[in-house]
Amino acid sequence: MTISQKQSEVLEQGRKFIYGSARLLDRMRFAFHFENGDKEQVLNALRPYQNTDGGFGNALEPDMRCPQSQPVTTETALMVIKEVEGWDSDLMNGMLTYLKGITLDMGGFPRAATSVNDYPHAPWWTTEQDGVPSLNPTGSIIGMLLGQQARQDFLNEDWFVKNVAFLWECFEKSLPGDYHDAVQWMSFLANAAPEPDDRGTKFEAALDDWLAGPNGIEKNPHAEGYVHKVLDYAPAPNSYASRLITSEELELHLDWMIGNQQEDGGWDIPFPAVSVAGHQEWRGWLTVENLKTLRAYGRI
Repeated sequence: MTISQKQSEVLEQGRKFIYGSARLLDRMRFAFHFENGDKEQVLNALRPYQNTDGGFGNALEPDMRCPQSQPVTTETALMVIKEVEGWDSDLMNGMLTYLKGITLDMGGFPRAATSVNDYPHAPWWTTEQDGVPSLNPTGSIIGMLLGQQARQDFLNEDWFVKNVAFLWECFEKSLPGDYHDAVQWMSFLANAAPEPDDRGTKFEAALDDWLAGPNGIEKNPHAEGYVHKVLDYAPAPNSYASRLITSEELELHLDWMIGNQQEDGGWDIPFPAVSVAGHQEWRGWLTVENLKTLRAYGRI
């Protein structure tokens, strides 16, 4: 089999899995990226997950099965909006209202609300107290909002300014604890405006040291368990962490990703699922993400 035939087979098998087993949202995401699909179809598939408070729930984040809006689930919605450049969508109006409403007095969004406990959820989302500010998902959400140009009307509002200040304070207090913290740093630092005291440069250097250290990017493609590898940190050539990855490491991990496509055409998740539905939903999301990564690096 030639290289081009193998690349075509990877994409075709992924397509079969998506159309056979993924939820509507991920079918529309696949169509947008690989079949000249319309971004409005993606946004319309996202719309039912939005609640009347403007936030997103309803198991959009498959590990949280609650219908109520959650900060991390709203972060997931923002990721979808970002990938299709849907910043001009009316979905943003409600989302911004929700984010303003959950901004805490000293800045920061909660990691989750206690309403998550009343429905099936992954154990790491169990929440004992409402109103506790968290780096995750504040950094990712604020970073994505800073990175777009279509909506500038809220950037000087008090709630947004407080969240930016909260993030700088988080960085002063401690380095990332894990991958999920690191992506918050990367999202924010990649999009934050330069500070007069050059804080951005200082924290980028600290983050780069952490990423290159023993708790950062897992360079072994065959490492097992819940670890985060090269392509988690650098899913595209323009990713923040790409500068810390060699071409040899990149090729090894791309080979590993292709080799881990399952017989049904999808990819599996490296963590325990909440439910059968949650497992399948995650697989659909991850399969689209992996196909996007393989195309970004010219492998399909």
